[in-house]
Amino acid sequence: MKRTSCALLILFCCTFTFAQSSAKPAYLDPSKPTEQRIADLISRLTIEEKAELLNHQNKGIQHLNIPAWGGWNQTLHGVWSKEPTTLFPMPTAMGATWDPALVNSIAGAMGDEARALYNEGAEGPHGKHGLVYRSPVINVSRDPRWGRIQEVFSEDPFLTGRMAVAYVKGLQGDNPHYLKVAATVKHFAVYNVETNRKALSATVDERNLREYWLPHWKAAFMEGHAQSVMSSYNAINGTPDAVNKYLLTDILRGQWHFDGFVTDDLGAVRLLVAGHHITEDPVVATAMAIKAGNDSDDVEFQTNIPLAVKRGLLTTADVDRALTRVLRVGFRLGAFDPPADNPYSKLGPSVIRSLEHLQLSLKTALESMTLLSNRRNFLPLKKDAVKSVAVIGPAGGNDYETGNYYGKPARKVSPTQGLKDLLGANVNVQYEQGTSFTEGPDAAAIARAVELARKSDVVVLCLGTNLRVEAEGRDRNDLDLPGAQKQLMEAVYAANPKTVLVLVNAGPLAVTWAQAHIPAILEAWFPGEDGGTAIARVLFGDYNPGGHLPYTVYPNLNGVPPTNDYDVSDGYTYLYFKGSPLYPFGHGLSYTTFAYKNLKLSQTTISPSSKVEISFDIENTGSRAGADVAQLYSHQVKSVAKQPIQSLRAFERVELQPGETKRVTFTLPASELAWYHTAEKRFAVEPGTFNLMIGSSSEDVRLRANLDVRGGNAAPARAAK
Repeated sequence: MKRTSCALLILFCCTFTFAQSSAKPAYLDPSKPTEQRIADLISRLTIEEKAELLNHQNKGIQHLNIPAWGGWNQTLHGVWSKEPTTLFPMPTAMGATWDPALVNSIAGAMGDEARALYNEGAEGPHGKHGLVYRSPVINVSRDPRWGRIQEVFSEDPFLTGRMAVAYVKGLQGDNPHYLKVAATVKHFAVYNVETNRKALSATVDERNLREYWLPHWKAAFMEGHAQSVMSSYNAINGTPDAVNKYLLTDILRGQWHFDGFVTDDLGAVRLLVAGHHITEDPVVATAMAIKAGNDSDDVEFQTNIPLAVKRGLLTTADVDRALTRVLRVGFRLGAFDPPADNPYSKLGPSVIRSLEHLQLSLKTALESMTLLSNRRNFLPLKKDAVKSVAVIGPAGGNDYETGNYYGKPARKVSPTQGLKDLLGANVNVQYEQGTSFTEGPDAAAIARAVELARKSDVVVLCLGTNLRVEAEGRDRNDLDLPGAQKQLMEAVYAANPKTVLVLVNAGPLAVTWAQAHIPAILEAWFPGEDGGTAIARVLFGDYNPGGHLPYTVYPNLNGVPPTNDYDVSDGYTYLYFKGSPLYPFGHGLSYTTFAYKNLKLSQTTISPSSKVEISFDIENTGSRAGADVAQLYSHQVKSVAKQPIQSLRAFERVELQPGETKRVTFTLPASELAWYHTAEKRFAVEPGTFNLMIGSSSEDVRLRANLDVRGGNAAPARAAK
């Protein structure tokens, strides 16, 4: 009996041991809590493997079944891939729609295509597609000369914040258990200049930082729940962002409760040595970045982390903390789970460039079209009155710009082709370039353009910029049309004053001569793959433009501070610019008219802890269906500190049929009227009177009312700037 019992015991132990050894490890078991899975996986890694996984371009670890789920991916306005994907208008055009719901749909479509590319193992710009996408760019376009304006939504933190939240939520999806893809908002923070961007230090006081440079970031994390953030190349007040503990740990995690991971811009840790010169030792630079809260980097982390641990510059706990943050996002993406468990794993190639997505790209282009001027109702053009159209200018043909961070477009509908498609064979549409975007005048080319203009019923003059004028690494020196485009414009107009100017550009252009002479000007932005279709439909009235400017267009640089002045209150943006803009922030015309009336405040006196409802009617008083963007601004009448001229507080894009009226209601918490008190290190509402202004732009104010804030939470009698 004893011998039998021993044999059974041995058999049981062997069986139990085998079962244990063949059981699924905790990190691969979806039934386990995420934090337990992360800890289990980290416990199985060597320091070299941990360092490898903190290189965002790692290939995974095969013997542990760790996939390459991160990657180097972009989805700025379409997934950057080696195979065609849907190309949308640039983010500034998205900002011009003033339509966060539309931006949410765009990002959702791009997220679908991104996940589908990952599912099929497609090649991205730098290897296989992963699930972490380095978008959106939510910097604000403080400086009109900045080369990367095409990548951002607006000059205004509030508008940028609303677009950022919509974009992040759309990209990441709404599944309660899994992320579709992970959004990396960039570039954090106070990044606004290309010249010397890898070594410069932005001098920013705390009030400017809190009121202008950071609010939209806070919204992206606390409302949008972005999973990742990219620190920028520049320094702030002498501390490079890649090692800025105040920014990456104290504010981001301590105050905003961010629980994703921080990565730096490509090569930023290397630039701590080569650019900012804060150390001559790349291993020290790596340790500084990790300790400050920068969790992911390029090959520098993979190479230097083991050396930093060996030298005592980092502890294993430091490395594990960074890796935990990175892996947490991977588990939320379902990268370690069976594909059958994840609904996003079912997305396949059919969603890529689907009819729905192509229609969404066209809808975005249409909504973004911004009518800047229209003297004597020159637009819309009448199809039955036009027999010949001259399309002239470098942006009129297939060379029109679509923007950076995207692969080769599958198609581009030029303005010329869009007009041909719309007008058909009975209208003669001809094209002459006249000049390139940037070169000097070619007398013969201009002469051909002038001759075509002279013999045509109407001229569609397509001018603007391309990536040789404004792009990453390339700021502009002025706001003028580049090259010989102004010379071409004046010559064409002299030949045929029945000319409409179509601008295809990113940053603001000071087209003061055109505003004074040309009867109509349409801002078309970098309009995506269906840009020509949208332009043609707007010009001939098949679509009523409803876009509004997401930035100020200055008549020149007089009164605009130098690029190295990061104090917005010195005269930047509609918030503080004291001159007369060529076109104000929020400006956009329509082929119909809108009346604003019946303003009502739920109360005219509130406490700093309460809120007010502001309601009014907007009526389409014209004969066409159309959209206007109702905008609410506030101004603090008296203050112990300098205050903005006006601040955007709410907006709504309103679509109306002829004769239709809609009641619009904005809710304004008094806390939104607070400003940052540096001495107390807090936002507080200064009691007093606030002007409330409602209208169609920052200058086209239709309704006004005063709101009094009374009671506690008072500001100090004296306030630091």
